[in-house]
Order: sequence, then structure tokens, then C-alpha cells
Amino acid sequence: MDIRLYNTLSREKQVFSPENPQRVTMYVCGPTVYSYAHIGNARPPVAFDVLFRLLRAKYGESHVVYAANITDVDDKIIAAAAEAGRPIAEITAQFERIYREDMGALGVIEPTHRPHATDYIAGMVEIIGTLVDKGHAYPGKDGVLFHVPSMADYGKLSGRSRDDMVAGARVEVDAGKRDPADFALWKAAKPGEPAEARWPSPWGEGR
Repeated sequence: MDIRLYNTLSREKQVFSPENPQRVTMYVCGPTVYSYAHIGNARPPVAFDVLFRLLRAKYGESHVVYAANITDVDDKIIAAAAEAGRPIAEITAQFERIYREDMGALGVIEPTHRPHATDYIAGMVEIIGTLVDKGHAYPGKDGVLFHVPSMADYGKLSGRSRDDMVAGARVEVDAGKRDPADFALWKAAKPGEPAEARWPSPWGEGR
């Protein structure tokens, strides 16, 4: 039986046809681990667990690779660690464990891989550098920002116009920001932030 999935780009359901039926892959953005998960945090794991199970039933358990990352460095994590007076690594390890236990209690199968953001900072720096070289990103006062107008079809997957995406945002452009819709790819380290929240880059230490 065919699996039909909604294609966000075409706005219609289509038969799912993997590039390689022997290695069907899916990636889902995972949690930022600084506190307890709420019911909204549980929605993606539960929803994509259904898809994971369906793909495994169709293609075989050993042929489906599901990755869901762990964001283990973030402004909220830094703030939580500072408030608790504990190292960032302790905070993230504690709440990752609790998150995984909670998702397990909901019957969610563990993804094949749970990559941690901090293990891939060097790769992020490389990708950001490529975007800067191609004119899609630029260094600013507080780091490096993606320049939304540089991508003519930005937003086509969501179906939202650029004006819709910035509606409700601050009207004024931040210092060093070329466009209100631009967003951070690399955040420069702030004074007083711990060494465990800083990595080297061509644009200075940050994350």
C-alpha cells in the first residue's frame, strides 16, 4: 500500500517515494534542554513517532533512519545554568534525561540518532562561512545574520509572504541589521558568559 504524505511545497498529498528505499531518512528538530517539557513539546515526538512506525512497517525497521537533535547550547540554557549556579553541561544532561524519560512514558520510540548541537559547531561555522561568501549572510554587531532578501523565494514552503513573517516583530531595524526579517546564524559571545558556551569562529567567539 502506498504512503501518501502532504507536500508543503505543492500543497497536496502525494505518494511518498524515497530516493533510496534501503535507507529512508527523516529529521525532526528536537528539544532545547533547559527545563521540563510541556505538552506542546510532546506534540512533534508523538506525531513523528507515528510516521517513524509507518515507514518502518513499510520499508523495514533496519532501513529507516530517524534523527532528532538535542539543542544543548542556547540563551535560555545559559540563563538557566547561571540561575542554578551549575555548569551548562549538568543542566542539559539533567533535562535531556528527563525529556527522554517523559517521551518514553508516552510510548515514543527512541530516534535512531540524537545528535547534540555542541558536537557540530565546527560544521555550522563552515556552512555559515559559505553563506557569507555567497552573499546570503553578513557579519553584524552581535554575530552573523542571514539576509532574507538575498533569497528570492524565501518562505515558499510556508506559503507566507515576507511581510506576514515580520508582522508583529519590532518595526525598527536592530543596529547592524540590514532588514527586519534577518535572523541570527552565529551569536557573538557576551561578556560574562562561560567558556563552555563559546566556540572560535572567523567572526569571534560565540555560538
